[in-house]
Amino acid sequence: MDINAYIESGILELYVAGSLSEKENQEVYALMQQHPEILQEVLDIEAAVIKLTAAAGPSNKSIVLNNIKKVLGFNDSSDIKVISITKYNWITYTGWAASIVLAAGLLWTISENKTLQSNIEVAQVKEALLETQIADSKNSLEEAQTLVSVLRDDAITKIPLAGQGNFATAYAKVYWDKKEQRIFLDAQGLPEPPRGKVYQVWSLKLSPLTPTSLGTIDDFATDANKIFEIANANQSEAFGITLEPAGGSKSPTMEFLYTLGVASS
Repeated sequence: MDINAYIESGILELYVAGSLSEKENQEVYALMQQHPEILQEVLDIEAAVIKLTAAAGPSNKSIVLNNIKKVLGFNDSSDIKVISITKYNWITYTGWAASIVLAAGLLWTISENKTLQSNIEVAQVKEALLETQIADSKNSLEEAQTLVSVLRDDAITKIPLAGQGNFATAYAKVYWDKKEQRIFLDAQGLPEPPRGKVYQVWSLKLSPLTPTSLGTIDDFATDANKIFEIANANQSEAFGITLEPAGGSKSPTMEFLYTLGVASS
């Protein structure tokens, strides 16, 4: 994956703006966990948005200064009235000067407060992301421990799924836990499905051939390990994986049968 091209594509700005679909948000979130460069870019975009929002508010320095100039009778930078000390007494003049100094001080304070607020908000975003990463890491560790126990269990049936027809280079493996009525599908050998398509897993009875859908793998692209736990209460004789339209199909599309494997009797 070309990280720089992905960052420059503009999808991260849409992610921060909340303009992506739920699936696209999940994909961006997964990539943020995998690639520190993408996470940092998201944080930088969020920080920039916070600063731009602050700058667009009524506390903008230029707006406040223009208001002060209007009070003092200044129209713009090219039309500045010279105030004669003979026309106004010194107390009045110094009062105006003190007001300008006070206004400048207030502007500086507001600016500092905005910067501090922005820094706090960015820190909060980082903290929230870190907490999410820690939680995900904990879940990943628990999943890894479960997988290790499955792989080492002699009661688990291991079924290789070989590539079929035009997809001879594809492969997968099923670890069937009959006691818990589930399978663990290792789909690392499958290519990423094209947009609008999903992989669908099938439990098969061979005589007569009767396919039963075990569901679609909707998060294939965002899952780093490509190992999926799937419920299976069927008396399966074989397992197959086909490529189907998003949402899945009632029956397998055989011309897009990627892998097939028969369970040992």
